[in-house]
Amino acid sequence: MKAKERMAIDRQTCAELSPEIRVDNYDEVALGFTFDMAQKEALRCLNCKKPGCRKGCPINNDIPAFIGLVAEGKFEEAYWKVRETSSLPAICSRVCPHENQCEGKCIRAKKGKAVAIGLIERFMSDWMVYHQKNMRAECALPIGKKVAIVGSGPAGMTVAFHLAHAGIECTIYESLPVFGGMLKVGIPPFRLPRHIINAEFAVLKSCGVNIVHDVVIGRDITLDELKGEHGFDAVFIGIGAHTSRKLGVDGEDMDGVRHGVDYLRAVLSGNKVDIGNNVVVVGGGNVAIDCARVALREGSENVFILYRRTIEEMPASTEEIHHLQQEGVKIEFLAAPVKIIGEDGRMTGIECLKMELGPPDDSGRRRPVVIEGSNFVIAADCVIPAISQNVDHEADKGHDFKLTSWGTYVVDKTSFQTNVDWIFSAGDSVLGPQTVAKAVYQAKEAAESIRRFCLGEDMYEGRDVRDLDS
Repeated sequence: MKAKERMAIDRQTCAELSPEIRVDNYDEVALGFTFDMAQKEALRCLNCKKPGCRKGCPINNDIPAFIGLVAEGKFEEAYWKVRETSSLPAICSRVCPHENQCEGKCIRAKKGKAVAIGLIERFMSDWMVYHQKNMRAECALPIGKKVAIVGSGPAGMTVAFHLAHAGIECTIYESLPVFGGMLKVGIPPFRLPRHIINAEFAVLKSCGVNIVHDVVIGRDITLDELKGEHGFDAVFIGIGAHTSRKLGVDGEDMDGVRHGVDYLRAVLSGNKVDIGNNVVVVGGGNVAIDCARVALREGSENVFILYRRTIEEMPASTEEIHHLQQEGVKIEFLAAPVKIIGEDGRMTGIECLKMELGPPDDSGRRRPVVIEGSNFVIAADCVIPAISQNVDHEADKGHDFKLTSWGTYVVDKTSFQTNVDWIFSAGDSVLGPQTVAKAVYQAKEAAESIRRFCLGEDMYEGRDVRDLDS
């Protein structure tokens, strides 16, 4: 098919649950591509000689190759093509901000809409599950080495996947009673169904990965005990960013203030959390969007988001913002909180200031500037700050790790080795709250370094590791 013919094909749009139905449940909103839609969308790819999509993908998936296989109807081959580089395609295809990564660099988007790379990748994984195809790569025989992994999120899962397939015995220590870390208690099922996470869990178990729940490293077992008493050759820290960052305004300690990741963790762990009818969520990222949409599903009637910039600067994915607005959540743009107000220790509202946009800041987005004297108050039963997260360092006890000013681990850019030679880290613990794809890529490289470390090999020879933090 010629390029002109490919350019004439409209981008395919998958069906979705209607807003009226989905606000009462946690079913997945996007229903995915059909067989015909996936093939038709794949034909939109121009097979560029220098594919920008690969540069935009943190994992460096061979996107043109798997899309070409889908176009030919070779779905199983397409799935294994992406699995050459990605250990979590079913998850990445659902939760990564494709418009800022692979699709954001799609050359076809210069004249029209980008190829729906995320939906094609999701189709391949879903097709494999639906047709009950084998999704488990062959495991290697044990080589007599073992590694402890702290955290069962995407970074921990990826390290375990690659090490287990290299014959290294892995034990994952998870502080929560459920497997998956932030994937399970930070991303709602309407974006990431639980059977998808459980399928990845099954792959790990099939290679003999051990999972230990309800154990907090640093409190129940120290890092030194993992190496000494338990005999692990190396430790990987993949604890992610689970600690909510505070607004830093007066009244934030009042009853009725619940921080974003804490609220999601409570609800998604199965607890009933009554936050009232009038809820204000502060922030513009995916955590803020998720909090607002979960509050709706938990029975809050009036939910809206407070964001200090405009919709063009919101870091949340375009699709999630669209779904949020479809479901009836309002966004108060160009407004920022200055004080939580209340009586007798219980909040009753939030005082805000109106903003206007000034010159761009270091992030490239226009900086919000306060309009003096523009104070206004919003009555609320609950305020949920969801502005960012920090790394929890309870595991660090007994070691003086080098940390960045943001509280993330300083690691070698190639080996992901901390200043303690037998301890490695990657993902959100190093980058701060970032995408699943970035965690998967770094964890894959960290796993290779750990394998070499355990075998006494050079950790740098032949390596060309992408710097995702630049």
